[in-house]
Amino acid sequence: MTALQDASRPSGLAPSTRTLLSLAAAVIVLAGIYFARSLFGPLALAAVVVIIVQPVRAPLQRRGWPRWAATTATIVVAYLILGALAALLAFAGVQFANLVGQYLDDLSAMVSQATTWLESFGVEGQVTDAVTSWLDPSTIAGFAATIGGTAMSVLTAFFFVLAYVIFMAADATRYQDARSRFGGQRPATLDRITAYNSGVRRYFVVNASFGAVVAIIDGLALWWMGVPAPAVWAILAFVTNFVPNIGFVLGLVPPAVMALVVGGWPLALGVVAVYCVVNVVLQVLVQPKFVADAVNLSLTLSFFSVVFWTLVIGPLGAILAIPLTLLTRALVIEGDPGSGWLRYLSGDTAAAPPPAPPEAPAVAAVAAGPAVEAVAGSAGPETPQSPEDAATDRPEEETSR
Repeated sequence: MTALQDASRPSGLAPSTRTLLSLAAAVIVLAGIYFARSLFGPLALAAVVVIIVQPVRAPLQRRGWPRWAATTATIVVAYLILGALAALLAFAGVQFANLVGQYLDDLSAMVSQATTWLESFGVEGQVTDAVTSWLDPSTIAGFAATIGGTAMSVLTAFFFVLAYVIFMAADATRYQDARSRFGGQRPATLDRITAYNSGVRRYFVVNASFGAVVAIIDGLALWWMGVPAPAVWAILAFVTNFVPNIGFVLGLVPPAVMALVVGGWPLALGVVAVYCVVNVVLQVLVQPKFVADAVNLSLTLSFFSVVFWTLVIGPLGAILAIPLTLLTRALVIEGDPGSGWLRYLSGDTAAAPPPAPPEAPAVAAVAAGPAVEAVAGSAGPETPQSPEDAATDRPEEETSR
């Protein structure tokens, strides 16, 4: 076995063949999810909501509530969470559409000034056209219409989510007995499910807590600086806090552009400075530590999961990226005893084996002693003795005679 081989070749298919088959199966599954994303996205959102509110059931049953009453309370709490999120998004969408209509002329003037400023530096051609098209009021109005259409599709899927929540919350009543019934047969599987549910809950609790703090501070700062509709940008900061790594940028650009329209570059730079101080300290320096403890995912995989799941199931994938990635790792990797190194690469440091303790020098010398003596015994002809050694050995020979 060469130094590049980790273990002997297993029987059956070659490792490269198994890898290709696994990738082909993954492509087929992801293609199915992509074409069924209008159903899969609401289903995943409902599952996450049910997981979040599931701890409400246990204390109610300990207090003597019947199962149907505890299930009803769980559904009510889930509906309250979804209703609050829907109300916030609807309010923010309406206010944003009003802002676009109110400041459309100011946006046109800003586009003209930006074009003139770029041309004064000799920037012409494709760069100017790109900036002009990006800042064109019709483009921004189209973007607002796109957001409105997305909001409508989200509201349509919202009714599916409400139905899914009822069914999943009712089924969760049976699943809570799974450990008492199958704990002896499937302990590892039940442990993975429990760890996944706990990780999802901790992740959203951490993000909601930091998002609320960031939204309040950003909203108050924007209100103090005179930026229009500070509540809209505070809601945007709260929602984008659930998008790992790039949520800070997504929440910064719209209020910065609005500040540029109403107050020029000084106000826009002030907004950027406030967001950098508040959001970088909380979202970049403090929050990742708590998120890493909750989900054990590397920063690279977190960023890639946002892009990947957004492409697969749409904008909802950016918010559900971490739970979906955790679910994929639990189903595909954690069930394989030989995939500890993949779990370690994904950010789960607990999957790494403990380092081997260093060998003590005395133990090493004792272990090497027989080998050294064997080598010395087979080293060849003996070296000639000194006269003193020969004199010492001669009386012993005479005595033996």
